[in-house]
Amino acid sequence: MTQSFQNKIAVITGASSGIGLGIAQELSALGATVIITGRNKNKLELAVSTLGPNACQFQVDVSNLTELNTFYEQIRSRFGRIDILIANAGMGEIEPLGQITPEKFDLQFTTNVRGITFTVQKALPLMKPGSSIVITGSTASINPGEGLSVYGGTKAALRAMVRSWILDIKGAGIRINILSPGPVDTQSLRDFLPEPVDAILQSLRDRSPLGRIGRTEEIAKAVVFLSSDAAAYINGAEIFADGGASQI
Repeated sequence: MTQSFQNKIAVITGASSGIGLGIAQELSALGATVIITGRNKNKLELAVSTLGPNACQFQVDVSNLTELNTFYEQIRSRFGRIDILIANAGMGEIEPLGQITPEKFDLQFTTNVRGITFTVQKALPLMKPGSSIVITGSTASINPGEGLSVYGGTKAALRAMVRSWILDIKGAGIRINILSPGPVDTQSLRDFLPEPVDAILQSLRDRSPLGRIGRTEEIAKAVVFLSSDAAAYINGAEIFADGGASQI
């Protein structure tokens, strides 16, 4: 069943590249008005050029509450509402126990937990019954692997928070779900991995029951499904898109 997102206003944070941009491209192709955010102006301008005519970009650091407030005021003034919020902005660091630094610990929790929390909370006044929020999680929430304890902790925190948030907004008619990808073949993943990158990528493929890692468009389609009316009775769920690796 083909979903139409005509007349829908969609905000995607952290969408200047990778998974976020893939989600924006999918929603744009299905007719949504797409608003993307990111911290790098040049990357944002390049990203928005790949979207349809009903797309625009805002330079926003989601961990900066002043910038978030300004952003949402601009959305209120220009569009009046948000129908779909994809809280995708996030980051990670590889730091094994014994090498964890306070600076990188704080940065990950500030971006991935604090940033997501206030991205969602500040959007709620602009959302009406039938709206959808999808948070980009990670399979690291249940299987972080070596050196990813802090990153995995941020994603596990989001899972717990969503289970509480759906009770906090009970009756609002707004759904909140988490889409947790496994490894996805993006430049960001390649930049994130230590050497030897190719050997690590092969090990990730070997772990997958499908024998490969994910593609950006596959994650985007799963997020779009959760955003759509076809998922109208799915709420508070964490859906894993990882080829089954988290199930074995």
